[in-house]
Amino acid sequence: MFTQTDKKYYSPEEYLALEEQSDYKSEYRDGEIVPMTGGTTNHNELALTLAALLKLKLRKQNYRVYMGDVRLWIPRYRQYTYPDIMVLGGEPIYTDSGV
Repeated sequence: MFTQTDKKYYSPEEYLALEEQSDYKSEYRDGEIVPMTGGTTNHNELALTLAALLKLKLRKQNYRVYMGDVRLWIPRYRQYTYPDIMVLGGEPIYTDSGV
């Protein structure tokens, strides 16, 4: 049986190295690696609809809309996550090799 002290904590660099070799996506939350679960078809349709609406509304502006497979680093919370939808103003800033 595992206790709270049995958890392994990883550095962001260790997480990125493991994520590169993994067959599935995981999120990084302040040292912990959390496997992502699959979504539902309803969730997917809602995300797609919202992304399409944002893409149309923000065209001709300096924003880019991304979906699900783009990893986001949030330094304040030491978290890597894959948001369903992400809107960026200007050019993306990469912290790893993902261009």
